[in-house]
Amino acid sequence: MNKPTRQLVIALIAALGIGAAVPPAAIAEGVKSIRGNDVSAPEVAPGSYKPIPDRAPIPRDYVQQPPLIPHKTEGYEVTKNFNRCMDCHAWSRYQETGATKVSLTHFKDRDGGELSNISPRRYFCMQCHVPQTDAQPLVTNKFQRAEGLR
Repeated sequence: MNKPTRQLVIALIAALGIGAAVPPAAIAEGVKSIRGNDVSAPEVAPGSYKPIPDRAPIPRDYVQQPPLIPHKTEGYEVTKNFNRCMDCHAWSRYQETGATKVSLTHFKDRDGGELSNISPRRYFCMQCHVPQTDAQPLVTNKFQRAEGLR
């Protein structure tokens, strides 16, 4: 990008306030959900929720739902070179740790071929599996668990 174009882009970003910190209350003010409910701003800033203490596996609410993480994950290292989750959930360790073993589906490539190690597209666990917190929903809903799972 040449210098005049870069300066123009910077001026536009500054004028529009893009990237400026906006308090959560300002974002949610006057926002309505798809159902028409008012969306209230969280009382606690995102990222400051308390994790739910360690417990037994959390029941799933619908078919193919990734299992929820029933323990704290703060400080877990999951990089391209190391995955802390595998310290307990690997097939070679799950029995001694009492953790749930990694599903066979995580050892398949996109064409369904079996792999000897976890697929790179399934390696970063928290893309799908999320820890539970004490956060309250922003919008009330009438969600019912899938009938087949009761």
